[in-house]
Amino acid sequence: MAALLAMALWIPALTLRADPRLEVLELSSKSLRNNPLGDPATRRIAVFIPDEAANGTPLPVVYYLPGFGGSSENAIKDPARWIKTASDLAHAGTPVYLAVLDAKTRWGGSQYLNSRAQGNYADYICDEIVPLVESRYRIAPGATNRIIAGHSSGGFGALRLGMMRTKLFGGVVALSPDSYFEISHRYLVTKPAVTNISPAQLQDLFHQRPGTEAPKDGDLRYAVALSAAYAPRGRWHPGQFEWLCDAQGTVQEKVWQRWLDNDPLVMMQRNRRAFRDTQAVYVEGPTQDSYKANEGARKMHEVLRERPARCAFYEPVGKHSDHVPERLQRGIAWVFGKL
Repeated sequence: MAALLAMALWIPALTLRADPRLEVLELSSKSLRNNPLGDPATRRIAVFIPDEAANGTPLPVVYYLPGFGGSSENAIKDPARWIKTASDLAHAGTPVYLAVLDAKTRWGGSQYLNSRAQGNYADYICDEIVPLVESRYRIAPGATNRIIAGHSSGGFGALRLGMMRTKLFGGVVALSPDSYFEISHRYLVTKPAVTNISPAQLQDLFHQRPGTEAPKDGDLRYAVALSAAYAPRGRWHPGQFEWLCDAQGTVQEKVWQRWLDNDPLVMMQRNRRAFRDTQAVYVEGPTQDSYKANEGARKMHEVLRERPARCAFYEPVGKHSDHVPERLQRGIAWVFGKL
């Protein structure tokens, strides 16, 4: 049974109205226990609680998945941004519980998926975090009041979990989500740090002790994390994954295809039932998104608008990580019909 530690961190009111407060929940996860990377099984969840919850009124809940390398620990150490986001949502007429999650791995991020190369992060979120949060707080009933949201890798995770658990999440808010891998991720196979890694170096990565620092090169670290999520070697090789390039630095197209099989755009194109007609799906990406997330979001919207699911596309001015809190607020407002 999950161990729960609730620590209320009260933030002084800055207005005449009480601001949201932060509670930190601690979860000892069965899904992450004995994970192949030796990453911690005990994680913390940052829950921002609006003042409207004080009178016992059931409210919707938004589960937020941070981008690559981020986690709830960032929100716990510096909660001001999230206090303001929760406060602004409430002031705009959309008070929600806002739960920020931790799904980091040794390599940087899990992409919020189950994989034998990293651990069962989708199960950890859906089967452990959701029941824990909703047993602790008064959440409005029904899947329409349970939203999964995220930015960048977290936006990818929101889309994937929304597709995997269509009855669990009634709404998806995906900000600059990883998608359309042919234009957003294919560049990795041109990077020397990715093409030049030898089989012996890969084996060294596989057998590093828990707590060992991830590769310092950003392209290599990112490729390692995504490979662990998308191309695990399987049951008999825990913690290991197939690499994008062979020993000569040539792209292994079969491995690349495994990446594409995880692309939300590809999955939507292949599966007409990727989302239920009762779900609301909001996708967006800024005009100058360095990962071309706006193009992927636009493509996904083109697919989804021919389906029963309610969907929207938005393309704000800016770069990949500009104004994320404001963009999140807009997506949540749209899901609840407040725009």
